[in-house]
Amino acid sequence: MDMTGSTGATPAQGTTYAAAGVDVEAGDRAVELMKAAITTTHGPEVVGGFGGFAGLFDASALKDFRRPQLATSTDGVGTKVALAQQLDIHDTIGHDLVGMVVDDIVVIGAKPLFMTDYIACGKVVPERIAAIVRGIAEACASAGVALVGGETAEHPGLLGVDEYDVAGAATGVVEADEVLGAHRVEAGDVLVGLPSSGLHSNGYSLVRRIIADAEWTLDREVPEFSRSLGEEVLTPTRVYAGPLLALIRELPGAVHSISHVTGGGLSANVARILPQGTVGVMRRSSWTVPAVFDVLGELGGVPLLDRERTWNQGVGMVLSVAADRVDDVLRAYPGAWTLGEVLTDDGAHQGSDAYVQGAKGVDAGAAILID
Repeated sequence: MDMTGSTGATPAQGTTYAAAGVDVEAGDRAVELMKAAITTTHGPEVVGGFGGFAGLFDASALKDFRRPQLATSTDGVGTKVALAQQLDIHDTIGHDLVGMVVDDIVVIGAKPLFMTDYIACGKVVPERIAAIVRGIAEACASAGVALVGGETAEHPGLLGVDEYDVAGAATGVVEADEVLGAHRVEAGDVLVGLPSSGLHSNGYSLVRRIIADAEWTLDREVPEFSRSLGEEVLTPTRVYAGPLLALIRELPGAVHSISHVTGGGLSANVARILPQGTVGVMRRSSWTVPAVFDVLGELGGVPLLDRERTWNQGVGMVLSVAADRVDDVLRAYPGAWTLGEVLTDDGAHQGSDAYVQGAKGVDAGAAILID
């Protein structure tokens, strides 16, 4: 009987891990290639250096807190990785990952301390894995976050040789009496928008469907973008952590709550940070929607409400700000603008299809986009 099968192993040799599709040596080479990038994120708080079973972070600084609250978040990049794989460009996806994870911590006023990542792939290509991690490390450094550990797993048979997915988790800290959120918001607050860098990392199943149905290639030059379609849709997520934490520190009490505009679009995410009985009214006329949203929306015949419930439409973060501190905030964050205001919800908007209340399972306020 022929026992070699597709692995090429002989009965004398037996079946090895390598024959099963896992290359341990390639994994080791990937670790060596990523080592320098990771260590650039390490300050004196990272204990034990690189390569341990677990990352160690010196938490003695927390002794200076009156009542420290630990914050944690986890996320991935989603189907945007499929476009990175098509384009064979892998050093931007890490920025998307850090933005999705770390900025969910910053919105409650917490300082991110450290992050870990997880990469699953069909085949470890050391240079590709190192490029992904280099992007993660660059974004961590920009946010002041230590990348203290991670895992690369080779899953032959589950993922194709050129396929991978990425995820991460981060931990931060904030004083209990400095946590931002709906409990601080009042009717009369002003909503301030912060610009996105484009699509960020949400709604890419819709993006990819539009591109496929239109039979557009990623190397197609699009006049509205002044670059190729691939370059536009792979634009990395803006990481807000550094500038936002600086703003919160410099203007104590000015910012009451912050919404990170991710999956679900603008209104659904703003509604989550407002108290019951209020509505965030945002004006479409207050900003210019970047070309990528209009081009893709028109190409796919996507209704406006669907665009606004899927994409960020050029608004990456929304701050609920004390009315008498708005000018301070606008001066402190270049590019910010007045997006709308928080009002008592008197029911006037509740019949509109654009009205969103209690999104993401949160029994909170409501939000709406109006002309």
